[in-house]
Amino acid sequence: MGQLILSEGMTPERIIASTAERAQTTARLVGEACGCAGEPLLTSRLYLAGPDEYLNLLSELDDGTGSAMVVGHNPGMEALVEELTGAAEQMPTAALARIALDLEHWSEIVGPRRGRLLGLWRPKELP
Repeated sequence: MGQLILSEGMTPERIIASTAERAQTTARLVGEACGCAGEPLLTSRLYLAGPDEYLNLLSELDDGTGSAMVVGHNPGMEALVEELTGAAEQMPTAALARIALDLEHWSEIVGPRRGRLLGLWRPKELP
């Protein structure tokens, strides 16, 4: 997935990951492969979290951060994609959803919003 992110020009400015061991490992490996600067921000808030907690965490990002990737857990990730885009998508382990949000400030992510699902990649569907 890190190579896909790099080749598609989707390297995030910030990676936020659950403190669960597998999520931390995934975040670090993907970050290294796609050239994301800095260590992932690790937080226990994503473990067993629903979409509201994901949104609250994203709302705390500095407005200078133009893009972010979240490495979390299901069913929270699937619920987050649906909350942001209206699309109910299956997100198996290591799946990647690219969502465009029309925000001036990250704090606007909490409240009425609608993003666009620009792409969805599942590992078993990749060539």
